[in-house]
Amino acid sequence: MSINGKLKKLLGDNTGIIISSPENRRYFTRFPSSDGFLLVTSDDAVFFTDSRYVEAAKKTVSACPIEELTNAVKQLPAYFRERGVKRVLFECDRLFISDFNKLKGYFEGFECVIDGSLDECITALRVVKTKREIDLIKKAQKIAEAAFLHILEFIRVGVTEKEIALELDFYMLRNGAEALSFETIAVSGENSSLPHGVPSDKKVQRGDFITMDFGAVYGGYRSDMTRTVILNEPSEEQLLVYETVLSAQKAALCSLKPGVSGMGADKAARDIINNAGYGARFGHGTGHGVGLEIHETQALSPRSKDILSPGNVITVEPGIYIPGKFGVRIEDMAVITKDGYENLTNCEKELICL
Repeated sequence: MSINGKLKKLLGDNTGIIISSPENRRYFTRFPSSDGFLLVTSDDAVFFTDSRYVEAAKKTVSACPIEELTNAVKQLPAYFRERGVKRVLFECDRLFISDFNKLKGYFEGFECVIDGSLDECITALRVVKTKREIDLIKKAQKIAEAAFLHILEFIRVGVTEKEIALELDFYMLRNGAEALSFETIAVSGENSSLPHGVPSDKKVQRGDFITMDFGAVYGGYRSDMTRTVILNEPSEEQLLVYETVLSAQKAALCSLKPGVSGMGADKAARDIINNAGYGARFGHGTGHGVGLEIHETQALSPRSKDILSPGNVITVEPGIYIPGKFGVRIEDMAVITKDGYENLTNCEKELICL
């Protein structure tokens, strides 16, 4: 479907759309760039970008024509005027007030609308992944899984958290990742109680849990996985906590299907952790959407009213974190299918003792 076809419910005879955020530009054009404007009318669309990207964009973008951006204040309004546009819709969620005011200055004489309707429409499109998008996410996930298998051979007593994180990063980048999904988390021992802990110079010791949260980018799409392993054998308490998190994670996965709410999927995991007496040690949501960005809708959380539907790609990542002692998190990605879900993560998640 064409770009204006995807956005047709917003486009009247005198309405135009301007998309300026990198993520949404890439969604519609499949082209990564740090600058540019995608302009859409009821009849056509054009991607204006500067001289750094014009040649590459013309070679790769098939969704719309490419124009070199040399003078935004003249070119952008002129494009709309030539097509009879009088009303321009802007992104709301991804536009700083200062940027909106600047753009608004380009369109004197136009009705400038920033009411969230454009964001709502684009979000509804992006939350349902196409087969192409899911295939790219799967490729990104395969790179991350290969990195996990590699890191199991790398971890040993005396290796630092920073070294583990860097080894994961280097492996993914050497083996097909165009970038990292986010800053890799690798924390051990008492540091593993920090859900988003920053890798430090702490050396891994026997008996440490090691939690690693990481992902690769492939074709613009991101993967996200977390595994917690242990060096040597677990204590009785460590094993109890790990098995509780694993049971919660499996329960949340099993709850996934079209029509289930984000709140309901979260509850499936949270009830198990609460019943085990660790409810106060699980403070974050159970999961989130993944795609061109690492955090997208749909959310799995105690307050989420999102309803799952086929094509949603989400993480399932409950955890238990005991300050001063240790933490455990286990995370898979899943895509919602017409009658359930497909787990996109194939790595072992029974406790691995190194």
